[in-house]
Amino acid sequence: MSNDVEIEKRRTFGIISHPDAGKTTLTEKLLLFGGAIQSAGAVKNNKIKKTATSDFMEIEKQRGISVATSVMAFQYSGKQINILDTPGHKDFAEDTYRTLTAVDSVILVIDCANGVEEQTKRLMEVCRMRKTPVIIFINKMDREGKDPFELLDELESSLDIHVRPLAWPIGMGDRFKGVYNIYDKNINLFAANKTKISTDIVSLSDINSAELDELVGDKPAAELREELETIEGVYDAFNREEYLSGDVAPVFFGSAVNNFGVKELLDTFVRISPSPRGRDTDLKRVEPSDKKFSGFVFKIHANLDPKHRDRIAFLRIVSGKFERNTFYNHVRLDKKFKFANPTSFMAQDKSVIDEAFPGDVIGLYDTGNFKIGDTLSEGEHFMFKGIPSFSPELFQELENLDPMKSKQLEKGISQLMDEGVAQMFIQQPGNRKIIGTVGQLQFEVIAYRLDHEYGAKCRFVPKNYHKACWITTDNEAQLNDFMRAKSQYLAKDKDGNLVFLAETSFLLQMAEKDYPDLVFHTTSEFKLEAKHA
Repeated sequence: MSNDVEIEKRRTFGIISHPDAGKTTLTEKLLLFGGAIQSAGAVKNNKIKKTATSDFMEIEKQRGISVATSVMAFQYSGKQINILDTPGHKDFAEDTYRTLTAVDSVILVIDCANGVEEQTKRLMEVCRMRKTPVIIFINKMDREGKDPFELLDELESSLDIHVRPLAWPIGMGDRFKGVYNIYDKNINLFAANKTKISTDIVSLSDINSAELDELVGDKPAAELREELETIEGVYDAFNREEYLSGDVAPVFFGSAVNNFGVKELLDTFVRISPSPRGRDTDLKRVEPSDKKFSGFVFKIHANLDPKHRDRIAFLRIVSGKFERNTFYNHVRLDKKFKFANPTSFMAQDKSVIDEAFPGDVIGLYDTGNFKIGDTLSEGEHFMFKGIPSFSPELFQELENLDPMKSKQLEKGISQLMDEGVAQMFIQQPGNRKIIGTVGQLQFEVIAYRLDHEYGAKCRFVPKNYHKACWITTDNEAQLNDFMRAKSQYLAKDKDGNLVFLAETSFLLQMAEKDYPDLVFHTTSEFKLEAKHA
């Protein structure tokens, strides 16, 4: 089978949302409809039966949040569906931003009662920046929430994107009767069922037929007809090209916890969503149809299975065909590697694969050779762009509470930093470790994992820094002056790059003014910028 046929079969997307909008529930229900699991909550270990399939890290099960990005694959309607479930919690936003570099489209989950929330806006900014196509799923329609037209207006004004409903709810909360599928002209009648799939879908080519009144009642039927008329009058007809270019977001309604509205979403998604797209590198744009293999690492997970201490690098394939036991070039190290056990994922379940194609996300067992953003290629020397680390917002110093476990702490913190959940800056004298994160919860996760996975106990002491800035310059003399004057505010990141830890925005501005030949970067993308400066 040719690469082109395999590429066209792939659909790789991320699910994003504000915490508690129902994102992880929707992910699991997509797996249910895809036949990947037989009933919701179907996790083999009885102790964790009630936790969602994609939340496989212990702290996630305890707190009910997704803090690691999961990759899940299944077949549906002749397509290979690759889902990347992302952390919903704002403290893990950077992990989500990086995951968005590895997907070709996005499903955004909105709670019908809460509407657009702050985290949702930030995630949509990243999608708009990358022109990523977005489908919106308005969830929890079996509860009371905002008026659907009000929600559509809010989506357009808050997210700065045009919307087009492709499904429409019949009532809400206690009055919720079901959903009319505008795209396929049929009705799905609501029946609360949290574990099995509903098959109660009635084709209805004519919305004016008396059958609609019999199915949902006279008043709801009249309201539906009136609302559909308004939709056709207010919104332009759905145009797939506008969706693919990121200008229009189709909207669906449902209740993920009851498996409702999920099938309409999935059926339409496989028809309209994009097949794998190309990516920019520091040399050229690489397209999926290019014959030579290439891919990039967007996530690293240590201890995916704590019993085996394995470390897995998640690689998104961009072009060509990946084959097991074939040597590929690790561009940053300029070294060749082959992989005996590349894996695909179904949440916790991993299976070894012999080949993979553009759009696929595979796991590569790693002994410490990979960092986030690394490129693998069939010999070509380029690096994929757009996978930066951002300047953290919170800084705390790591203190070892058990000197006898220093080695375990060193190893643990080094591996966790490679995952990208936080950044580490080493200060001298004394090799002091300053950990920088986007949110407080990350410190709790790091401490928990160091204790439970490495047997190392630590505590964090807050530090009063405003920003971490990477420094580049061609003026060595000015750099030396700066280093002498600011030595107590300097550190090295884990790659040995010089970083200025500015205490306030005023002191950062003064440094920029006093040392005009130094460039202060707030993302690690400067490495590519500097290469072409």
